[in-house]
Parts: sequence; structure tokens; C-alpha cells
Amino acid sequence: MNRTRTNGRSSLTRNRTGGPVFRTAAGSEQGSRFGASAPSRSGGYGRRPAAVQGEFALPKTITPALPAAEAFADLAMPGELSAALTAQGLTVPFPIQGATLPNTLAGRDVLGRGRTGSGKTLAFGLALLARTAGERAEPRQPLALVLVPTRELAQQVTDALTPYARAVKLRLTTVVGGMSIGRQAGALRAGTEVVVATPGRLMDLIDRGECRLNQVAVTVLDEADQMADMGFMPQVTALLDQVRPEGQRMLFSATLDRNVDLLVRRYLTDPVVHSVDPSAGAVTTMEHHVLHVHSADKQRTTTEIAAREGRVMMFLDTKHAVDRLTEDLLNSGVRAAALHGGKSQSQRTRTLAQFKTGHVTVLVATNVAARGIHVDNLDLVVNVDPPTDPKDYLHRGGRTARAGESGSVVTLVTPNQRGGMTRLMRAAGITPQTTQVRSGEEALNRITGSQAPSGVPVVITAPVLERAARVAASRGRRRPAATVRRVDVRQSAFDAAV
Repeated sequence: MNRTRTNGRSSLTRNRTGGPVFRTAAGSEQGSRFGASAPSRSGGYGRRPAAVQGEFALPKTITPALPAAEAFADLAMPGELSAALTAQGLTVPFPIQGATLPNTLAGRDVLGRGRTGSGKTLAFGLALLARTAGERAEPRQPLALVLVPTRELAQQVTDALTPYARAVKLRLTTVVGGMSIGRQAGALRAGTEVVVATPGRLMDLIDRGECRLNQVAVTVLDEADQMADMGFMPQVTALLDQVRPEGQRMLFSATLDRNVDLLVRRYLTDPVVHSVDPSAGAVTTMEHHVLHVHSADKQRTTTEIAAREGRVMMFLDTKHAVDRLTEDLLNSGVRAAALHGGKSQSQRTRTLAQFKTGHVTVLVATNVAARGIHVDNLDLVVNVDPPTDPKDYLHRGGRTARAGESGSVVTLVTPNQRGGMTRLMRAAGITPQTTQVRSGEEALNRITGSQAPSGVPVVITAPVLERAARVAASRGRRRPAATVRRVDVRQSAFDAAV
């Protein structure tokens, strides 16, 4: 497909840092059905303030953007992609998709703001695949790159794009830490058109001589603000400096702080700007509750919320606290599992699968789960430990009320935390409902669906199909057909989903 850019990079003057100087005249900015972007705000309180405070003014588009598409059928995509979308039952794009795709398919850079769940993955993924379709990568030289901050988000992007990549016969490789670097190097040596990567592991492979980015013509940064917060900025800029300088760049972020501004000014040329869901606090289908609890009653309150009907995600500050609460919940009869950076990638993947399918009803996590995790029909997020930064609050809460669904974010606050929580909510632009609660009370049940746990300890075991597969693999031989039939008869809904 023709890669000719519709806007020349050489036409822009550059400042002393190498970034383009954005002009404000004759510009047009894509609107949002959710209103204007959020006002500048300062960070939160406590031990970890945001690295750089405040959001920056969105750049004006010099070249007018193309009109938004009302249907996927209106877009100039390969027929195989259109057929794959139809097969998935997708005909009408989300706002961020409809606004950006006509422009990104034409080769324009894009700056998009939207939390996970707003449709960002297909917004950049369809353009990336369409513009790469028909080409073949040389060994170790991918043609398109998606950079993400976490392993979970990398896997989610890979899962979302795989059926469409197959439709246009493009090879897609995931490059993340915690998994075999040898296998990832082997996939790059065999040749892969699209790489979805975390910055650290990709740098490792480049340093080993297993990957070169000089042929990458389409580059995406997803959740750019989190990569800046996690200290990836030096690696991100080093990687962006290696891709084709005339190539297309797409930058998507849930919040736009000054760190992201550096990337915009340095790497994006005359971008089409689109803003959806400036913050989780702007989502009208999300309720925010601050529950004042007594310190001595907090553990019991947490357990009753966890014992509710339906799933819930609970956030705590440390890995130790996550493991301790998970053990307490299991001993109380609640099907809980822990997710944090101390777990292996296989453990994290299995835990997420169990939570998504309902085999586990409570996911207890650190901020590692605050972004890049999508769970259908998750209607409650609980901050057992209040976050210390407004962005952390918004991203934790963004696990619910996704794609138009409704949900609630509940924060448990002890007396000594009230002042700090008030300041954090003000910084996040949120006015929560505040309620004094105790365990066993009607108010707690009304807000969270809490109930008394069974008190019968539970153990989370691998589902039947997963256990059988592991046994078969360890024996190194196929199971008899009769055994397969017996396992199939006992197969649960969770097994089918996995």
C-alpha cells in the first residue's frame, strides 16, 4: 500500500529540542461528544506525586482533518479487514475510531486521548494493519511497532489484533519481559511484520542484535502517560529515534501531562487531535463513593464487600498487602486471587483468565492492574488502600464503566486519611458521594452489594481442562479418546472460555 505521507515533515520549523513548533492559525481540532478537555490540575498528596503536574494544551491541527466515518464500510481498508470486522459483528465505529481512522489510513499522525475501553486498540490497530498489508518483513526487521507499558496490555493488544492480522496475512509477535526471550528472538529472526512490545524487553533484543527498527514505518505509543510515569521515557525516546524518520506515528494516552507533551512536540507532525473521556471522572455511567470506615472495622467491611454476588476488583498499595488480603478472603470463603509484579507472567495470565470467566470472583491487585486490563461487565472497583495520586485513582476506576456500561468506584477511608482523600478528589475533578458505614449495615449493602461470607475456606484450583492439558503435556503423549470424552462431559463454562 502506498506509504506516501500527506503531510511533509520538512515543512515544519523545529525548536532547539528537535520538536516541531505548532502553529495555532487555521487549525481545526476534533471535538468530543463528552465535551472539552479537562482543565489543568495539580497532582495529589502523599509519598508519590505525579512526575510532572498538569495537562498541556492540545496542539492545533494545521492541515484540516478528514471527516469522521459513520460506518466501517465507509473506510478505505483492504477488503479482508472489512470482512473480518463484519464477521466480528462490528459495523459502527466508536467515536475515537470514526474520528481518527479516515486520517490514519491516509498516513496522518494522530494524538488521541481516551481511556482503555474507549476503542483505542482498533483505532490504531486497523490503520496499522491496513498500511502494512501486502508487505513482507525481512528477518529481524519489523515494519510496524506498538509500544505499551505493561505485559497485560501487550497481551490484550495482541489478542485484539490477531484475527485482523490473520485476515491480511501479517505476522504479529509479542515482545515482553517475564517470557522466553529466546522464543521472541526466534520469532524476530523468522520475520514478523508487527511487533507489540514493552520498551525494556525490546531494547534487550535490539542490544542483542536480534531486532532493528530502521524499517518500521508505522509506530504506535499506547498509554504513553503511564510509560512516562514508570520511567520508560529514555527507552521510549531511544526506540522512537530508531524508526524511520518519515514514518507515521500515533500516540494514545489516557491523560496528557507534560511528559507526553515532550513526545508530541518531538515526534508528531501536524497531528489530528481527538479527545474522548478526558478522565474517568467525566464518565456519566460511573458512580464514585467514599466510604468512611473505622480502622478496626475495615477488614470486616472489605471481606463483606468481597463476598458480594458478582465480581469485584480490589486495589492495595503493596504486594505483601495484596497477598495477605487474598489469603484472608480465601479463608473466609471468598474465591479470591492475587495479581502483582511479584507473580510470574504465567501466573498473572492464568489469574486474569480465571477472573474474566468467573472462576475467581475477586481480583486483589496492586497498580499493575490499574491499566491495560479489560473485563466485561465489571461493575465494582474498590480502593481498599486509597491511591496517592489522582491519575492512579482515575485509572483504577477505569476498569469499570467501560464501553458504555455502568459501574461504581468505592474508596475505603479511615479517619486519618480523610483530608488527603478530599484533596485527591478535588485534584481529580470528582465530587464523590460520601457515606459513613460499618460492616453489616444496610448502607454498605446498598452501595456495594455486600453480604456475610460463608466462612468455609476455599482453595482455587486449576479448571478441569487446564489440569488435563498439563498432565497430558507432562506425560508427553496424547490422552486416550475415552479420557477426552470424560473431561469434555465435565467441562465447565470456565473451561469452554479458556
